[in-house]
Amino acid sequence: MAVGKCVSDLEQGDVLGPVEYTISRFVVREYAHAVELHQDCFQHPDGEIAPPTMVHLDKLRLYRHTCPGGTGPHARVHIQYNATIHDAVPAGERLRVAGVVTRRYVKRERDYVDMEIEMRRLPTIIC
Repeated sequence: MAVGKCVSDLEQGDVLGPVEYTISRFVVREYAHAVELHQDCFQHPDGEIAPPTMVHLDKLRLYRHTCPGGTGPHARVHIQYNATIHDAVPAGERLRVAGVVTRRYVKRERDYVDMEIEMRRLPTIIC
């Protein structure tokens, strides 16, 4: 199990997270700008939604929280992930993200890791 070690040590069955955070408008706008998504729904200051590909940032967030050793001595690992979007994620939402390594394998002399990442909105607490 690589949890608590390095990203390059990830093995099938390793569970990363959960990590809770609030997705900020700034991050949504900057990410959308960086990947050239200039549509209003990603850039409008009155209510942005997170692009589906932002799950890539959640993958990095999971690594940072569960693999404090960084990328590790064998850092060249190809990570593939699948994202199924069920609903728009507006900026300002409180989220919980978790991942599991579903497979690790070698292809053309390179290490590959498949992950499933799940992101869920946290319920709003009204007092």
